[in-house]
Amino acid sequence: MIGVFDSGHGGLTILRGLRARLPERAFVYLGDHAHAPYGAREPEAIYTLTRGNVERLFSIGCCLVLLACNTASAVALCRLQQTWLPRLAPENRVLGVVVPTIEAVTAVPWHVTSPPEDAPGAPRRIAVYATRRTVESGSFPQEIARRAPALRVVQQPCPGLVDRIEADAPEAEVAAMIRGFVAASLEVLGGAAPDTAILGCTHYPLVARHFAQALPAGTERLDQAGLVAESLEAYLARHPEFNGPEFNGPEFNGPEFESQGPRAPAVRFFTTGDPARVDPLATRFFGAPAHFERLSETLS
Repeated sequence: MIGVFDSGHGGLTILRGLRARLPERAFVYLGDHAHAPYGAREPEAIYTLTRGNVERLFSIGCCLVLLACNTASAVALCRLQQTWLPRLAPENRVLGVVVPTIEAVTAVPWHVTSPPEDAPGAPRRIAVYATRRTVESGSFPQEIARRAPALRVVQQPCPGLVDRIEADAPEAEVAAMIRGFVAASLEVLGGAAPDTAILGCTHYPLVARHFAQALPAGTERLDQAGLVAESLEAYLARHPEFNGPEFNGPEFNGPEFESQGPRAPAVRFFTTGDPARVDPLATRFFGAPAHFERLSETLS
């Protein structure tokens, strides 16, 4: 099984893309709705919560976990991969959503950590719209600069936008917020239009039309869900150890699944929150009914 983790609903937009590209794969989605959103939390809290939830997914048989959350990927992923995973489960893997986005915007593979000799020199402007913690982590500008230093990156935090999306706020209110964020980023750019806009939060696809209306004509918007799905497909092709029948079939392991019998659905949804409150909004993000079950233990 492949685990997909997010602090709340946003990662469902990523899961939707994964299911479209990899329909034969078995997925488990875990949303930490009891502690969402992560975007305003302190980095150490984000790391602790992310680590605990990844460990939960490991415990039910997910040997490969994708952090379908830009904040968790930007703040916690590197530390998980370098210090925690080698000690806890060196045979397992944890991936994130930032890497495929960086590769797409720079056209440079992730393993290349310095500019290639033939790196393009023409200046391009990149605007990143994300949560406060993702912006403060510096992941996007730092990693872009390593691979394509000619790119100019402007980051724009969008405080409160995730909350308003999850609250299903009126369209006019959300659109006004986004116009304000885009205007602020254009001011930093001296009024120049960005060539590419990165919607660096998995909630933002639900309001992508408002970003499209607010951004200058001709600005490219990256489809993070599509990029992540394409990247994961390529990763699986390179790593046959994650291509066994246990990753393709519908069976699940662990006590949480005992009541389901020997064959369970190819996608299971879990939450640390209240499923009755999570389900209605989840359908908006996933694009199909998503019925959540509650995990027994909640992190403090």
